Amino acid sequence: MTAALAIPVNPTFGQRLAGLDQSQKLRLGVGVVLFVAIGIVGLMMGRQAEWRVLYANLPDKDGGAVVAQLSQMNVPYQYASGGGAILVPADKVYDTRLKLASQGLPKGAVTGFELMDNANRFGMTQFQERLTFQRGLEGELTRTIQTMASVQSARVHLALPNQNGFFREQQKPSASVMVGLNAGRTLDRGQLAGIIHLVSSSVPEMDPKAVSVLDESGKLLSTPAEAGGGLGADAQQLQYVQQIEQLYSSRILDILEPVVGRQNVRAQVTAELDFSQTESTSELFKPNQTPDASAIRSQQLLESGAGAAGANPPTGVPGATTNQPPGPSAAPINGAPQTVTAAGASTGAVGAGGRRESVINYEVDKTVRVVRGSTGVVKRISAAVILNHQTSTDAKGKVTTAAMSDAQLEKMTALVRETIGFSKDRGDTINVVTVPFTKEKVNLEPLPWWQQPELLDLARSLAWPLGTLFFGALVLMGAVRPALKVLAQPLPQQVERTGQLDAIEADEPVRPMLAAPVSKPTEPTQADLALEDARKLTRDNPAAVANIVKTWINGEAPA
Repeated sequence: MTAALAIPVNPTFGQRLAGLDQSQKLRLGVGVVLFVAIGIVGLMMGRQAEWRVLYANLPDKDGGAVVAQLSQMNVPYQYASGGGAILVPADKVYDTRLKLASQGLPKGAVTGFELMDNANRFGMTQFQERLTFQRGLEGELTRTIQTMASVQSARVHLALPNQNGFFREQQKPSASVMVGLNAGRTLDRGQLAGIIHLVSSSVPEMDPKAVSVLDESGKLLSTPAEAGGGLGADAQQLQYVQQIEQLYSSRILDILEPVVGRQNVRAQVTAELDFSQTESTSELFKPNQTPDASAIRSQQLLESGAGAAGANPPTGVPGATTNQPPGPSAAPINGAPQTVTAAGASTGAVGAGGRRESVINYEVDKTVRVVRGSTGVVKRISAAVILNHQTSTDAKGKVTTAAMSDAQLEKMTALVRETIGFSKDRGDTINVVTVPFTKEKVNLEPLPWWQQPELLDLARSLAWPLGTLFFGALVLMGAVRPALKVLAQPLPQQVERTGQLDAIEADEPVRPMLAAPVSKPTEPTQADLALEDARKLTRDNPAAVANIVKTWINGEAPA
């Protein structure tokens, strides 16, 4: 007697796939497609291109021209937040810039003396040549000013008048500079003076006073030196006063902080300065000096008499003019005229051989003194110093605060007085007081760990990879894995039961596939008894058991 028996075999993948029903095949296909799509999207997002700035702060006209050219060149681009910059992939930045520069974009770029190289000299008038030179000089100055760290953009306008042959009618050149500063940056006095000196030195015959510098808000940053009463001069004087006050305040803090502590002293100084310009001129005359110590201005000698005629030959112009007495002296005479004898002694008597008269005029001492008063002289200083109460700890560890004594305040006042150069004649005042400082309690609660910036940045960087992995695992476990489990199950195959098989089953009983080995408890349960009955039936009547299994596999109702 032979019977058909279903035993498990290992078929091929095609046979397993063919054994699936329509719903299982559809689920497997959709799961595989979704898993592959999620993997591709995650890979593309993980390898997203890095964007770099191509141009920033372009005018609207130049920005539109650049974007249109990028579209024609098939170069991807995007805008930064606020539209202040045009971004392109990092590997195409320099190539794109060179291609756009070859087409003259952006047109708003500053050009210098290369205008002279590109200009066609043939047929150019003198006015056009002079205008091209002026534009090139303005461009070169603009480039130089833009190299400063604080300057973001700049415009230079030069006024170069035509010069004629008349020197008195020649006009001096002038210039105007508008600078756009970076956010949070300013120009100090040294940088402003450097810009003015740069522009004035680049143009012949230009006075630094003729250079005006403005910022993007229209505020005049430079002021001519002769405008003493202008707003710019007042601002400069105010800045100087603030520097003086800060200098004195820092001196007070430096001398008191080592004594009372860094956070236990506050100092404010008010300085009154005199910026008036004064000039005085004085002439001083010294009293008359002795003849031997004085300088001779002029001297007149007159000789007459027989002795004088015999001693000296006649001189002078012949005629009546020689015989006339000399006129009065034009300069004041120090000392009365004296008669000098032939021996050289100064006397008023007349000698026997003749008479000699001498008139000597001496220089008058004169001193001219010009005194110019300096500006920014300190007229008066007022200092106010606040000291915190002293903190002390007793033997029990109790912390107490107490005001300084009068002796200690006097010492502190003496230190401040010597530090600022106190002058009673100048009217300086110093006030040093001690009061308890009020400390504000600031409760800074730390951020929770899930709001830490580092953790948020890490979460943003891992969002795409983890999201891709999660959805991929979801599709894999929900759609692909059930289908793969079905494919992994062995398919039953019908074989004919022969006597040889019966002999094998006689030696070793066939165990049903549905019965899984379980560990037997100490006392047999009802299920164990039923299982033992089934095994006994299999050993006693294997043919009947084979027929029952066959009907189960074929889906037929048991007889």
